[in-house]
Amino acid sequence: MTDDGVPAGHVGEAGYRRVLLKLGGEMFGGGSVGVDPDVVGTVARQLAEVVANGVEVAVVIGGGNFFRGAELQQRGMERARGDYMAMLGTTMNCLALQDFLEREHGIDTRVMTAISMGQVAEPYIPRRASRHLEKGRVVIFGAGTGMPYFSTDTAAAQRALEIGAEVVLLAKGVDGVYSADPKTTPGAELFDSITHREVLERGLKVADATAFSLCMDNHMRILVFNLLVEGNIARAASGAKIGTLVSTPG
Repeated sequence: MTDDGVPAGHVGEAGYRRVLLKLGGEMFGGGSVGVDPDVVGTVARQLAEVVANGVEVAVVIGGGNFFRGAELQQRGMERARGDYMAMLGTTMNCLALQDFLEREHGIDTRVMTAISMGQVAEPYIPRRASRHLEKGRVVIFGAGTGMPYFSTDTAAAQRALEIGAEVVLLAKGVDGVYSADPKTTPGAELFDSITHREVLERGLKVADATAFSLCMDNHMRILVFNLLVEGNIARAASGAKIGTLVSTPG
């Protein structure tokens, strides 16, 4: 039994059938440049628990532990070229997660990229991705949207909509959506639930505005939760009451 009252190894009645998990690249680096095997191993172990519960799982990973196009632009690099470099960084993270899932947990996994990389990944084809998920494979989407000026948050929203996911699980280093940055504002309020529009109007720094607008217009729910708490990925996918649920009524 988990702390939330959900039996271990069991998806509750409120659980989701198909989810898209968005992971930040900075987390994969453990706060530094490159990939931290301990962090990747922890994520893989939690994903294995979700798969064992019968949930279909897709993943989008950022590349901030390697490159950030906007930051490279500030140092004089052309923005589009910097974004393409970041897309390659996301793919490196995808391959690392694939390795841990297959080697340590025996989970069949497919990496699909928005930029053609035939020797290491499949091209992203929405219907093929859905078929992989139906067969119980974890699908990891790399290279963002394949276009510069779009973040991996936006890629996560777009992929979730195309594959028919029921929710975007947005993993963060905080417990959910706060009224202000809890690291700099003591007493900031943690929301149990909030609408997409409220997040945008308040200017809350959860994900980029493009991703939230896309989810709002298409009634895609976003669950913001703390990745750093062991077992939270499984709790989020099972429908346990954690983090902040962002939705649009109607």
